[in-house]
Amino acid sequence: MDEAMKRKLDKVLEDVKDPESNLPLSSLGVIEKYRYNEQLKELYVFTKFFSHRPPCKTCVGISMLIESSIKRDLEAALKREFPELSIRFV
Repeated sequence: MDEAMKRKLDKVLEDVKDPESNLPLSSLGVIEKYRYNEQLKELYVFTKFFSHRPPCKTCVGISMLIESSIKRDLEAALKREFPELSIRFV
């Protein structure tokens, strides 16, 4: 992955916000890393949402809704920045 792509990825993590706290994803620690497969034109996004889930079962449901909102916003931002790539969450 080249430096220009890394800078764009960092910018996306700064721009996408958590809907509850309005903090950027870069400061939440839920995105572990990215991997790029140039041949397949795929960007893999490794997340750590599971480790941030609360123990309460009701709260887990709410947490999962927030996670899906964050993933949807992140995927949309990544597709705007990298329209030629397929985005895969791992």
